[in-house]
This record gives sequence, C-alpha cells and structure tokens, in this order.
Amino acid sequence: MPLYNERLPNRSIRQFFAALFAITLLLRLCHSHLLWPDEDYHLAAAMQLLRGKIPYRDFWYDKPPLAALTYALVGAPTGWALRVFDAVWILAICVVAFRLARDLFGEMTGLIAAGLLAFFLNFDLPGGIIPIAPDFFMVLPHLLAVWCIWREKPLAAGGWCGIAFLFNPKGVFVLAACGLLAWRSVPALLMGFLIPNAIALATLYAQGAGAAYVEQVWKWGTVYAKTPPAASTVGEGLRRTLDWFGFHAALVLGCIWCWWKGRSRETRMLALWAVVSFVGVASGARFSNRYFLELLPVLAVAAAHGAGLAFGEVSRRRVVTAFVVIALAVPMVRFGGRYVVLAGDLVSAKESRWSDAAMDRDSRAVSDWLAAHHKAGDTLFVWGYRPDAFAYTRMPMASKFWDSQPLTGVPADRHLTESVSLIPEWAAANRRELVSSRPVFVVDGLSRLNPKLAMDRFPELTAWLAEYEVVQSTDLSRVYRRR
Repeated sequence: MPLYNERLPNRSIRQFFAALFAITLLLRLCHSHLLWPDEDYHLAAAMQLLRGKIPYRDFWYDKPPLAALTYALVGAPTGWALRVFDAVWILAICVVAFRLARDLFGEMTGLIAAGLLAFFLNFDLPGGIIPIAPDFFMVLPHLLAVWCIWREKPLAAGGWCGIAFLFNPKGVFVLAACGLLAWRSVPALLMGFLIPNAIALATLYAQGAGAAYVEQVWKWGTVYAKTPPAASTVGEGLRRTLDWFGFHAALVLGCIWCWWKGRSRETRMLALWAVVSFVGVASGARFSNRYFLELLPVLAVAAAHGAGLAFGEVSRRRVVTAFVVIALAVPMVRFGGRYVVLAGDLVSAKESRWSDAAMDRDSRAVSDWLAAHHKAGDTLFVWGYRPDAFAYTRMPMASKFWDSQPLTGVPADRHLTESVSLIPEWAAANRRELVSSRPVFVVDGLSRLNPKLAMDRFPELTAWLAEYEVVQSTDLSRVYRRR
C-alpha cells in the first residue's frame, strides 16, 4: 500500500489548490502580452461568433466547434483576461485529476497527481503547447470521462467523451479507452457519446452549416491526416517520443515504479488507459509536442501512485527523492528562466526578443498599424496562417476564407517550408470564390516567408490583387489596401 493513504484536512486541500492556482496564474501572466499560434485561431473564430456569424457556413473553420464556442462564451479575451482563463482551466484539470487519483489510491496520491499535472502544464513551454487549444482543451473532458467510468457512470462518461470529440477528433481515443475499461457498459457509453454530437450536428444543419462542417473538418481533416509533413519519418517520430519521455523523466520514473510494484485492478486500468492514449498520440505519425497532452493525464496519475509506493519503502526514500528532484529540475531549469525574462519584458514594457514569438511581434506591428488606419466596418483578409491579426484588431472577416490553407491546399503545419497542395482542384475553386469578396485591407503574411506560395503566383488572384496597393510593410508582412 502507498505510504500516503490517510485522509487529509479539507483546509489543507483547499490551501494546496489555492497555492497551485496562484502560481499558475503568475506564470501565465508572464506571457499575457503574447498570443500563441492555435489559440489565436480559435479566438479569432470566437470573435466572429460574437458578431453573429456561423462557423463553417459564414467562415472557414477546420476544427470541431467547441474550442471557438468556449472562447466565445468567455468573451474571446486577449491579454491578462485570457491568461486568467488559462489558469482557471488548468485548475479545473488539476481538481479532476485529484478526484480521480484520490478515488483510486487516496488523497495524498491525488494531490501529487494534481501537482505533477500543474507542473508540466506550466513548464512544457514550447509554443505548440502553451496555448489552450483543442489538444489542451481535451485534457479536462478526458479526465472527467475516465473518472466517470471508474465511478460506474457510463452514460456521463460517454457524454464527456462526446465533448472531448467536439474539441478534438482525437477524443475518439478517449471513447476507446473508456470502452475497454468498462466493456460491459459500452451501449450506455455510446449513447452518452452520441448525445452531444447529435445535438451539435443537428444545430449545424439547422443553421445551414452541416455540409460545410463535414467538408472543412472531415474532408480536409482526413486528407491532412493521410499526408503528414515531409519531416514526419519513423526516425523523427522516435526521436520526438524519446525527447518527450526524457523531458518528463519524473513521470516515467513514477510510472515504472507504479507498474513494477503495483499488482491491482487500478494499476491494470492505468496501464490499459496509457496504451490507448499513446496510440492516440501516434495516430497521424506526427508526434508533435501538443499531441502528448493526450498521454499526460494517465502518466501523472500513475506516477503519483508510483511515488506513494516508492516513499513507502523507507530504505529507498532518499534515492527516489534525489531522482525525482533531478528529473523535475530539467524542465524547471530549461524553461524557468524564460518566465523571468518574459516577466521582465512585461514589467518594463519591452518588446520580447524570444525567437518563438517572432511571428507574434510581426502580427502586433501589423495590427497596431491597422488599428490606427482602419475605419469602423472595414474588413480584413489574411494570406498565410496569421489569425492573430484578427484577434488583435477584432476586425470582421471579408469572406468565408480568412487564411490561405483552403486557398492553397497547404496545411498550416507546413506552409512555411512546403508548397505541395493536398487538394489542388478544390483549392483553385476556393480561390475563384475568394475573388468575389472585396476586403478593404489584405495582410500578406506568407509571401516573404515562402515565395512559392506568394499571392501573385496564383492566376485566379492576379486581377483581384491588382485592385490593391501596398500601404505598409514589416519584416514578415505586407499590408494592402483596396484602391
């Protein structure tokens, strides 16, 4: 049995989560002056929702609807308000992880699991997993689904699986994990899964957006999934996986102890859950950092239990403590200094020179110019994947298309380095549709970065682009205004 299986005072638990929230909020506020790729996409979509536009029908949106809807429900904030939302979402994740681990192994294990999740959600600092975007959003319903399965509530578990799926198609792996953990309850689980998805689909079709939803999320998404970037080789996937496990060595050590020493129904459940989650990470053969967020919850719970088992063996306690401290020091040393630099930039109102924020700096420069020169009602189109221009300016979109993915057929994860269209005929048809729009401003944030995808290389856009003149330039962008 773990050493820490006694009940703890409620006051101590509340104080723990208050401290966890305060630390998370302080860290998140350090980058309140930045917007990160992916969160800006969903924020921009949320702003259009608040204008009364319908996703898929009125504007292109190639993700399931809940990320944009969630941001719309909180007002599509930027700046410090967005970072408060981040901290609240992370707190909710940690509270559910605590409750699940507590029910499995005891309250102290629950607190360790919550602490590990908070640590890595704050110190997994690459730009791809800082933002609360679909992979991050899905962590909360993922944990809720597994918790409900453990409590023998398959209908509720299925509902949370359905919500996870409406954030991210990889929510299907959450459903698969729950189905394997409670195979006798699969009918109720599937019923719960279908309810939120049926409601969402019926709503979209009632608004005339159903067919466009299928095309944008599923047709485009399927083609995207079948054609990983040129860099996505087996060797590269293995390297990224080993890098991630090395960076999360504290979790790996705890999991090894959990499954080596643990021989219970609970540890077998965690092992099965981990296998299905890793399959979800590997699906698509991309192994991006943000995809490992599907694996993080189960490893945090298993590692917390492993820590309890290890500390229960007094003779090994010092060795285990040393290993854990060293393993946690790696991400803290790697990214702790970054928070100090970001906080200093924020306090002194300096421009962040972090290379990961270069695109954001350029977009803010463009947006500041637009804010000074556009009139109420002026519309915007962006060539490239630069939704932060919409998020910063809050300008309305001029047409259904507001980035270049559906116009070139080149996904955003490769458009800076590749130029091969996944669906060239479909992209050409979209370009012909685009030229019927008349945005007042056009921001070209791609041509300088990847000349092979420059706007003037597409015959359908030649006459349309001739109606505009360059009125502002930055290091990475050009701003056009209609003559």
